[in-house]
Amino acid sequence: MKLTAVLVGCGAMSRKWLEAAQAIDDLDVVGLVDLDVERARLRREEFLPAHCAISADLEAMLAEHRPDIVFDVVVPEARYGLVRTAFRYGCHVLSEKPMADSLENAASLVDLARQAGRVHAVVQNRRYIDGVRRIRHALASGLIGDVTSVHSDFFLAPHFGGFREAMEHVLLLDMAIHTFDAARYIIDALPQAVYCREVNPSNSWYAHGASAFATFEFAGDVIYTYRGSWCADGLRTSWESAWRIVGTRGTLTWDGDRAFRAERVTGPGIPTGSSARFSEVEASLLPPAGPCPSTGGHAGVMRDFIGALRGGPLPETVGSENIKSLAMVFGAIESARSGARVPIDPLAKRETGASMPGLAAR
Repeated sequence: MKLTAVLVGCGAMSRKWLEAAQAIDDLDVVGLVDLDVERARLRREEFLPAHCAISADLEAMLAEHRPDIVFDVVVPEARYGLVRTAFRYGCHVLSEKPMADSLENAASLVDLARQAGRVHAVVQNRRYIDGVRRIRHALASGLIGDVTSVHSDFFLAPHFGGFREAMEHVLLLDMAIHTFDAARYIIDALPQAVYCREVNPSNSWYAHGASAFATFEFAGDVIYTYRGSWCADGLRTSWESAWRIVGTRGTLTWDGDRAFRAERVTGPGIPTGSSARFSEVEASLLPPAGPCPSTGGHAGVMRDFIGALRGGPLPETVGSENIKSLAMVFGAIESARSGARVPIDPLAKRETGASMPGLAAR
């Protein structure tokens, strides 16, 4: 089944999108849209044939070419209008993260996708990393018993320049969604509440919120903690975070790269009346993630999205699911602002005042 797509937003992030699209059979990118037409022209020279259309006008592009898909790579505050327009022209949409600039707009997009009968999914690519898949598979196998708590550390010090260094809630709004979504996938339960403390350390070159510490309550009495900073020089973690998962029968760790460790309790544990202080444990190997898992990061998300349009199951990151991860972000921001524990409801309407500056593309 041949499919056509138009990509909107030709900033730096669009390179990953076009690389992923080129790897999918019978998928043609027939148009590029950007307010800066010269930027679209440069992307065409890098990735696409000379006959690929270029425009600064999304509606004109959709009206002329009637693509099956819109690839949405614009900044969050432009997303709601773009996705609505794409639905009006009968397009399916794959969006860059986050799904929307507010929880209210995200909930509206879920409703609009349902009404239009279109698929709207989000490039939430961290859950498609092999390490995350392998952890989920190991937990499902019962390697460390039932999960009781999950912990992630994210400590980096990138000097991006540009809009990130001026925005509010920079770590929570622009980056933490990746780690939160991976945690939700690993735990495989619904987040219910959060308490978050947000700070901007004295050495920060960001205007606001370069560091955050959050505790989430999940269904089943599972606790998830997040510690993060974008101005922590030295001994940096992976971009995928460093993880510790504690279960009723042991513990599993992952450095976010290739180092996995697991220890599980041997035997029935310490009997009543025993003088032993610690249960005996043994090192355990994580089983492989299983046959043909959905991996590949960005390309993996796009493959599942295209597969759904060709008759396969809905992608994991479809809007009605991804809004649950976005609710974690806005819940954390609300808690950081109020200093209170905040219930998490993906359909709640929250006005956080958090947004990114208005740019044409990421």
